[in-house]
Amino acid sequence: MNGQEPERDVSRRGFLKRGARTAGALAAVGAGLDIFEQLAVAANEKNANPFPYDTGRLSKTDPKLVAYEETARFKCPRGEAHRIACGADDQLLIAAGNYISILSRDGALQSEIALGGPAQCVAVAKDGTIYAGARNQVEVFDAKGQRKASWEVIEKRPWITGLAVAEKDVFAADSGNRVVWRYDRDGKVAGRIGAKDKERNIPGFVVPSPYLDVALHRDGLIRVNNPGSHLVEAYTFDGDRELAWGRYSAAIDGFCGCCNPIALDVLPDGRIVTCEKGVPRVKVYANDGAFECVVAGAESFPENVKANEGGDPLRGALDATVNSRGRVCILDPVSGTVRVMARKAEAKGS
Repeated sequence: MNGQEPERDVSRRGFLKRGARTAGALAAVGAGLDIFEQLAVAANEKNANPFPYDTGRLSKTDPKLVAYEETARFKCPRGEAHRIACGADDQLLIAAGNYISILSRDGALQSEIALGGPAQCVAVAKDGTIYAGARNQVEVFDAKGQRKASWEVIEKRPWITGLAVAEKDVFAADSGNRVVWRYDRDGKVAGRIGAKDKERNIPGFVVPSPYLDVALHRDGLIRVNNPGSHLVEAYTFDGDRELAWGRYSAAIDGFCGCCNPIALDVLPDGRIVTCEKGVPRVKVYANDGAFECVVAGAESFPENVKANEGGDPLRGALDATVNSRGRVCILDPVSGTVRVMARKAEAKGS
């Protein structure tokens, strides 16, 4: 945080508190936050936790369901990491602090790009152009890190938390306005995806906390998580909702807690990788939503689990990106590490 007026607070906790102030009182937030998030805010403000999030019984994963193993682990160059993405030659780009850190696939720091504020997310085009999401804008850099443009989102209270780049389009997930913006590559808004629309049979995104993500799929549709509804949804570039799957459940094949999944990416063969908070875990689903396997369960993230048990389930939000070889690279902001995961049958060739 930068110590300025409340509207400039860019922490996840600030996201929740700001929603409460806007409504005038915590009790009036019901339309935007569910009871778990309301209690979390109340607990934080009173420095107490009257409703602890007990994840103990979910913290162990059946080993038979875990199909991946760790092949590498390295530290993030900077603290306050939010999101991770893959670039050319499987470079890793991490949005952390006020920077985009660019690492080799082995974790060696190659360069950094300084932003004017906290970096929330990042994505890379095939031509090397880098797109960085700040709270209320998308900043554009060439492959050498030179700033090219800045696209400001002026509607209401934007909070850009996810980016995806297609050949002619850039998609920005805006958790503050609960939509995905479609831009052309020149920064002109070309569409607004996911807003509630009964005539188009679009129920709208339920986003109790700042976790809305977007990813491109090989089938030509984008994938967006709908965390408060415990869904993964597929949309055309023009905003038609073509597919949705997911269910609320504490079982391994479902999504538990107030709002999961919080992030997603797509494997080269089209399967979907999802990330969860509260019970930190990363899983793989078929394109139709059938559960396939676990990449890493909660027992893989002990520091993250401990942070959640401390009463702040928003602090330990995992993120994951997939490289060209199908490796899943998991960002754990609590431990400040990136873990590279490969299918067990393929790990020896990593």
